[in-house]
Amino acid sequence: MSNEKELLESSKKAAGYKAVDDYLSDGLRVGIGSGSTIKYVVDRIKEKGLNVVCVPTSFQSTQLIVDAGLTLSDLSRTPSLDITIDGADEVDPDFNIIKGGGGCQLQEKVVAYASKQLVIVADYTKDVKHLGENWKKGIPIEVIPMAYVPVMKKLESMSLTPVLRMAVNKAGPVVSDNGNFIIDAKFQPPLSNIPQLAIDIKMIPGVVETGLFINMAKKVYFGQKDGSTTSR
Repeated sequence: MSNEKELLESSKKAAGYKAVDDYLSDGLRVGIGSGSTIKYVVDRIKEKGLNVVCVPTSFQSTQLIVDAGLTLSDLSRTPSLDITIDGADEVDPDFNIIKGGGGCQLQEKVVAYASKQLVIVADYTKDVKHLGENWKKGIPIEVIPMAYVPVMKKLESMSLTPVLRMAVNKAGPVVSDNGNFIIDAKFQPPLSNIPQLAIDIKMIPGVVETGLFINMAKKVYFGQKDGSTTSR
């Protein structure tokens, strides 16, 4: 088990380092995503001594930027970004991506949309033929608290199985960085017409954002078990 964990970590490191080496240089405005692979992106920026301005997508990425001593900004001061590097929970061959396992999909999507390009870094388990192959927790959907019950009923009518994400070490539901609830909409793979599904979910009143990222990524790096990377 520990060996598998070590292989996963080395693959995440390989992907994070490769994206920084290929895309980042002094003077860029960079969106810093969320998730376990992003730690290695920040590590590499610090290691190379790159002079970049960093805009975080979550409280977690804010802490990583501050702890590394990098230049921290936000979208009010730096509204246009050159690139965002972010993680993913799954990526299919059509560049349909599920994100939001960590509950940050709203801020991740806002920052990605403000960027000229989005580059995804992930380990080999995230590279799938169809969404839902390895990621069994469903599509993360951020909703305003007052709407979560009607939203869940609507999702059920769309052949999804919604579950309100509950906190682990506190009573009650998970609350996002924006004060909203997270619904995980489970599904039976393969999903059909994912771009239309993303629109249909987003159009439900009370839904703030979905974890479906459609046609947003320019490139995806997958770290492999042997420490190499493949890309798409």
